[in-house]
Amino acid sequence: MTRVTNAVGGKRKWWGVMPVLPAPAMGGMAKQMEQVGFEGVFSLQIYGAPFVPMAAVAAMTDTLKVSTGIAVAGTRSPVETAYNAIECDTISEGRFILGLGTSLHSALEGIYGEPHRKLLTHLREVVKIVRYVNANSHKEMEPLHGEYYDLEWTEKMQTAPPLRENIPIWIAALKDKLTSMTLEIGDGLMVHALWTVNYTVQKDDFIRSELARFGRKREDIEINAWPWIAINEDKQQAIEDSRATVAGYAGYKEYEDFFDSIGFGDLARDCQLAAGEHGDVSGVIDKVSDDMVQAFVKCGPIDEVLEQIEPFWGVVDSLCPMTPYRNLSMEQLTRYNEGLFAMVAEAKRREG
Repeated sequence: MTRVTNAVGGKRKWWGVMPVLPAPAMGGMAKQMEQVGFEGVFSLQIYGAPFVPMAAVAAMTDTLKVSTGIAVAGTRSPVETAYNAIECDTISEGRFILGLGTSLHSALEGIYGEPHRKLLTHLREVVKIVRYVNANSHKEMEPLHGEYYDLEWTEKMQTAPPLRENIPIWIAALKDKLTSMTLEIGDGLMVHALWTVNYTVQKDDFIRSELARFGRKREDIEINAWPWIAINEDKQQAIEDSRATVAGYAGYKEYEDFFDSIGFGDLARDCQLAAGEHGDVSGVIDKVSDDMVQAFVKCGPIDEVLEQIEPFWGVVDSLCPMTPYRNLSMEQLTRYNEGLFAMVAEAKRREG
């Protein structure tokens, strides 16, 4: 049997997304994921910080890695983010990965009431501070001064040594500038769900050339992709169920140039929603064609979907398949989530 590998010749790693549920339900899902062979699990920041659910999952599992996927960098002090990471790493006994992202100006300012910032400059500063606190909070600390934070450590007490002084930091990216910065400073790159299979394959040369520019090897960073997947023997039904999710993302004007770059600019402009309308995409769902849905969501039976996502493995180390989620009932979400588990179990079986 030919050994199947990821882009760096290692084992293919699978991650999942954990919804916030009562602890027994989260624990049951997490233990099932361990049994299936998942590498780890992410918790999203929809509004609340994602550290608490990952601490809960860590306490109920033995081998599953836990990560914030993502913690929005601009909604809390980077010092607090650093200590959240240290505590989650302690609780998980070294299984924690800090996933960070920028989010959008419209969300940071319009939802959280945060001031306007240069998002990449701010994120770079956050990563620097988090790493400094992680490595030095149990030692004497020198003042840090940046564009957004002046940290004198007034009244700062030394804390116990962290379990690890260098907790991995993965950064989520969509466009080239943030992707490049991630390849420079990150331990992992989480590519946006809008990175289609074809787009991801096309970006492989960019990833490798940027790493070389920063004096890094491909093995120095983990590339993790988040494809939307809708497992359903009725492929057309899967397409219908996925349409609202694609419409929602197409509705953000901030993503317009990205959709232009992959050939869906006109359809995305048809889907654009005014500020405050993103909670309801019902008025633009019919603007999304079947072809557009299938570019972003791999739909159909397990065998067909595994074939469709196979090219990812030439570029990435790990995959975190997600279900479509907009306008779906809890019953539908549960069924599609069960499909993901069955798909990963089949993939693991084939990998041996």
